[in-house]
This record gives sequence, structure tokens and C-alpha cells, in this order.
Amino acid sequence: MSDVGIEIKTLLHARDSNLIDMLGPHVLPAGGVRILAYVPGADAVSVIRFDQEAEERPMESVLPDGIFQCLFADTTDVFPYKLRITRAGSAQVTYDPYAYPPLISALDLLTIAEGNNVQAFEVLGAHPRKVAGTPGVHFAVWAPHARWLSVIGDFNDWDTNRYPLRRRGDGGIWELFVPEVEIGARYKFHIESKFTDYVVDKADPYGFSAELRPQTASIVADLKTYEWGDETWMTRRKQSASLESAISIYEVHLGSWRRSEDGGFLNYHELAHQLVDYVKSMGFSHIELMPITEHPFDVSWGYQTTGYYAVTSRFGTPQDFMYFVDYCHLHDIGVFLDWVPSHFAKEEQGLGFFDGAHIYEHADPRQGEHFDWGTFVFNYGRGEVQSFLLSNAVFWLQQYHIDGLRVDAVASMLYLDHQRPPGAWVRNKYGGRENLEAIEFLRRFNGLVQERFPGAITMAEESTSWPRVTGPVYLGGLGFTLKWNMGWMHDTLEYIKADPIHRRFIHNSITFSMLYNYSENFLLPLSHDEVVHGKSPLVYKAPGDEWQKFATLRLLLGYMWAHPGKKLLFMGGEFGQTSEWNYATSLRWDLLQYPAHSGMQLWARELNSVYKSRPELYTLDYDPIGFEWIDNKDVNNSILIMMRRGEPDQSLPAIGSIEPGYAVPGARDGATSGVVRDNVAGAPASQQLQQRADAARPFVIIACNFTPVVRDGYTVGVPVAGRYREILNSDARQYGGSGVINEGFFVSQPARIHDREQAIVLTLPPLGVSFLELAKD
Repeated sequence: MSDVGIEIKTLLHARDSNLIDMLGPHVLPAGGVRILAYVPGADAVSVIRFDQEAEERPMESVLPDGIFQCLFADTTDVFPYKLRITRAGSAQVTYDPYAYPPLISALDLLTIAEGNNVQAFEVLGAHPRKVAGTPGVHFAVWAPHARWLSVIGDFNDWDTNRYPLRRRGDGGIWELFVPEVEIGARYKFHIESKFTDYVVDKADPYGFSAELRPQTASIVADLKTYEWGDETWMTRRKQSASLESAISIYEVHLGSWRRSEDGGFLNYHELAHQLVDYVKSMGFSHIELMPITEHPFDVSWGYQTTGYYAVTSRFGTPQDFMYFVDYCHLHDIGVFLDWVPSHFAKEEQGLGFFDGAHIYEHADPRQGEHFDWGTFVFNYGRGEVQSFLLSNAVFWLQQYHIDGLRVDAVASMLYLDHQRPPGAWVRNKYGGRENLEAIEFLRRFNGLVQERFPGAITMAEESTSWPRVTGPVYLGGLGFTLKWNMGWMHDTLEYIKADPIHRRFIHNSITFSMLYNYSENFLLPLSHDEVVHGKSPLVYKAPGDEWQKFATLRLLLGYMWAHPGKKLLFMGGEFGQTSEWNYATSLRWDLLQYPAHSGMQLWARELNSVYKSRPELYTLDYDPIGFEWIDNKDVNNSILIMMRRGEPDQSLPAIGSIEPGYAVPGARDGATSGVVRDNVAGAPASQQLQQRADAARPFVIIACNFTPVVRDGYTVGVPVAGRYREILNSDARQYGGSGVINEGFFVSQPARIHDREQAIVLTLPPLGVSFLELAKD
């Protein structure tokens, strides 16, 4: 055996990746070209040259393990060729993967390792492409502790010996271009670790598609074939000011929103037409999808992910999901995704213990595991992990035109001791409990989204009092657009659960949120977490008989839509689903045959209609001037009266002729609360200027009665003199109410009440909410 043969045998038997560098064509120092091929199981192999007509030379068997070589002494240039491989009497002509050079640049290798490559999905994974005119798929994966790594799949009979990948440098990235692999091929990465005898077949961390559970292979997909039609939406989104927009979100679990007649899943196309048309008819502005990344178990609701770049195959292909998003945009519905960079599933095919070592997660379980959830926690301090997660955020926003990401379980990222007993966590380098690497990652993530995707929104499900979650990064904040107001949700639902006669004793629960409302940019959620695990559906959280339960739910939604902050409602809440959410079954759409449910649905639709048509209810959500309590002190009657203001009318009349219907905000830059009358003569000059600047703000008044007692003759102070009328009342009969409404106009009368000079007299409906405006006609 030659020296070359001995070296090859040693490397092959050791499963040493240095062998791969010897495969393919190589110009020899003494002249000529040697082609070395690794074809396990072949009886004979020959080389067919492209550059000369039909020249074919047999290859010499160097080792019986499948190593063949052929020397071309008459050339000093590498040439194109194919291999004719004979096995068991059957011959096949194919390209040699090792005839093609490495494709990943040194810059990409460096930036991925540094954590600075936010387009890593264009480098790693499986990418259909042509190389030197040959079609195939370029495979690449990060596995720094592998000693031997091959791609296996339909195209090589899942043979772990056939296509070992080249190792690129010391960073642990492996790659190989495999000719003639087609879109739709199933594949995995076969990894043999440097450590012990660990051998595993892993799904592609960057795979764009995956098999339907319980199968676990990745699928080669081409995301460039879909032709988008949402250019108008995307252009408009870039110019939008999300904090000043009407945002009401319909939270959806695609697998249980509605099922087909046979009980199976609807596909993305069916969901596009049924779900989007429904959301549009209901007046919601956005859909928020619970995780649609690939996950092995339905019971996890998608929050324990194995395929961060693969849209779940439960409902179709990547192109099918693109159609869904496109259809949403064409119908003026935005799409948010639940994104889970906080933890990931432990299943063998996933990221955990990927190459015989903990490369995506911390090795120390006190840092690398979430014990309550049975999942791994990302190591945010590692560059390759940062590249993986930041690229993933870019991937969904760029490749699928997603309008925003809601980051799940942010508190578990921020605190090293989150849901951990003493001794089960590791302090940071300063001795604190804050996860410094996660904090930096979240700031980078939010900055990246804001820079690259103007108009896109990031939302934090953060349940603690961590400061400045929505504060700008340059001021020490985390940089999110919105924060879920978990405190508001908890306090409000606790108040709703109380018997109306006892609500006066916890009145602060329903008003407390306004004390901290402007500390963050809040979103008000009534989410899926509140209607599972014995918590009961929304409609049954309230005490009382059936009528009182539905009335209370209408009141709850009305109060929520009146309160500053963007809105989120989980599916089923809009029509009074009477059972807890079950991920395995459809919502109870049959309930809509009953007036209580159809009335509730109509109420939700009308709320959205009024909300979107009245800028006072959304433009100043995060400016204190946009909200004022008229009365929050009627504790014994459990009544709240509030006012929402909008932006000033640009057609501001001159001082001395300010028309009724516009409020002068209180306590802003020295201005005093009060009423702008027909003239302001006699007021100090500075006050006149302030009135000139701050007057002319349109307003809506909202009155909430949290008891089942009708309040006749209830006097409400109003900001200006004029005629008022009711624009929405939850007790109207068409919504399932008792019909206690305020008809016609109410002319204000001089009266000193609620620190106002004018007042109107209303009838407040039982367990109801009334929206009022100043009539202009």
C-alpha cells in the first residue's frame, strides 16, 4: 500500500474530517491531477471528463472501504467530470460533490462566530443553487465538536458514509454542495462527536421546512419562488407610526380556531380565506399567531420549538404560509408572530446537545435548563447563538413579511433566578441576578428590527417591574415597541371575578393601572393563558346568572377598549366561548345560533368600529394628555367615568371664539383644568396662550357601571357646554342587553360637579358601559 493509501486508511478509520479535504480533484506538486473519490459500497468507479469527448477512465481501488483514485498526468488544470459508479451490476452516472469548491466566505465564517451575521440563514442550512452550471443543494451546519459529519437523505439512501461534509477552519462550520438534490428532498445531518461515542442524526437548525410530526427530517425548500403582492401594504407600513395607530389584535392558535368537517386542520390557504375574512369583518387590525415554527408536540402550543426557521407543516408548505400573510396584507390585516428565543425543546432532533456538547445552551443546568418547562435555555453570550437568533428574527420579518414579533417569556430571559429555587442558579459577574447577556441580546434584537424594518413592532411578554422595557436603547431601555400589561390583566380580572356587591372593597384594582400607565408603552392583553388550566373562559369568570355573565364580559371589553393602550383578545372571547380553550378542538362556532353569543360578537365588532373611527381612543395612548378621570371615586356604586382626548384640531379658532366641544387639558405645562367658554377675556396672558395651544382637542366620554343596578339620573361633569349623545351602549338589545340606553341628545347645564362647570344627566345601564360624544350637528 502506498504512503497515500496508508494516510487515507488511517484518516478513514479514525473518521477524521481531514480526509474530506483530500477528496475530489487536486493538482499534484509533480504535475498532473489526481481525483480521489469516496464511494462506499461501489464495485467499480470511473471518471467521465466533460472537456474531452466521451473520455472515460477507470479509477483504481485504493481501499476496499470505498476509496478510489485516478491520475491524469497529461493535464495541470482541474477539469469538469462525472463519476460512473457500479454497484451490484447496476451503473449510475453522477456528479462528484467534492469536485466543487467550498462556497462559504471567510467573512461569513468570522461574522457568524462573532455574533454579527444577521443573515446567517443565507449561509447555513440547505440552499438550492447552481454551481458551475450544475443544479444541486448547498448544505452547511455549525457543529464545532463533530469529528465526522455527513448529510443523509432520500438522495443517498440515508447512508451516513456517502456525503461527509468539509470542515471549514476552526469555527466548527461544515459545508458541501451536493449536485442533483432536488427541492422537496428529506434530509438530516449525521453527527459523530469528538466526545465519547455520541452519534446522532439531527434536523437542520436552519432548515426552511420539516416533515409532519411524528417524523423529524428537514425538507429542502426554496423560499424565492413566491411572488408577493403586498407592496402597497409594506410601503405603507414603513411610513406608519404604530404608537399612534389603532391596534386591536386577534390572538389565534391556527390548529384550533376552526377545524375541517372531518376534524382535521385547515390548511394555510383555507385559513387565509376563512380566518382573514372573519377578522376583517370583526374589525380587528392584526392577527397574532401563536408559534407556527415547527414543534413536535401539539400540547406545547408551539412554544417548545425544534425548527426555528421552518413554518410548521401541519398546515402546508412555506409558500402556503406566504400566501396566508400576503392575503392578510391585501386585506389590510397585519400579522404578528409569537417568537420564542427564551427556551427550546429537548427533543433529540433539535438544538439540544447538538454535537455531543451544549453549543446552543449552557452546559451547566443551573443556567442551561428551565426546570419547570423541561426545556433548554439559550446561551446568549455565544456569538454563533446570537447570529442564529438575530438572523431568525430577520428571517421572519424579511422572508415572510411578518409585521412584528411578540417575544415570549421575557422575564425568564432577564432574570437568572427566574422560577429557580435557591442554589439552582448562577449569579452574574457582578453578583447580581440579571442575565447580562440576555439583556444585551434583547437590545440588539430591538435595535436591529427598528433599523431594518421601519414600522415593524416588537412586543414583550414581560411580567415583572423591569424598568424601561419599551424605553429606547440609548437611554438604557430594552427597546421594545410595546409591553404586555400583565398587571392590568391580573388586576382587572380579579375585579371582574368579585361579586358586584364586593367590588367597592377592591375599587383600586380597576383604577390602579393608570398610576403607572405612562411608565411603558403598554398593550392590554386578554390572552390564551387566561382561559386554560382551570381559569375558566372569559364569560364565566364573572359571578351571577347567565345574563350577568354576558353583560359583564361586554362591560369588560368596553372598559378595555376605552382604557389607554393597544388591545389584544384571544379567539373565542369575542363571542363568549363557554368552555376553556382546547388546542385539540375547534372553537364552539355553533354557539352563534344563540342570541347571547351572536350579540356578544356584534358588540365586539361595534367596539372595533368605534375604536378605529375615533382617534381619541388611540392616538394619545402613551401621552398623559390623552386620558383623564372625570370620576374614579364613586367607590360605593362601582362606577368609573373617564375621558379620552385626541390630537388638537388643526382648524383652531381664534381666542375669544373657541367653539364648544373641545377640552382644555388639565395640569399640562401650567394650564389649569376648566371649561373654555365663548371668550377667555380676563384670563392671564400666559393662560390664554396655553389655552390657544391646548384647546381644540376632541374627546370621548366613557361611563362604566360595574354593578347590576340601573343608575337613573346619574350626573356626569363634562368639559364643555353643548349637546351630548350616546354613540355606543353595551346594554342595547342587539348586543343581548336589557335595553337601558340613552336616546336623543343631552344638553349640558351649569353645575359644579367632578371639578367641572357643566354637567349632563344620564341613565347608566346595569353592568354596562356607555360611550358619549359632543354632537357637532
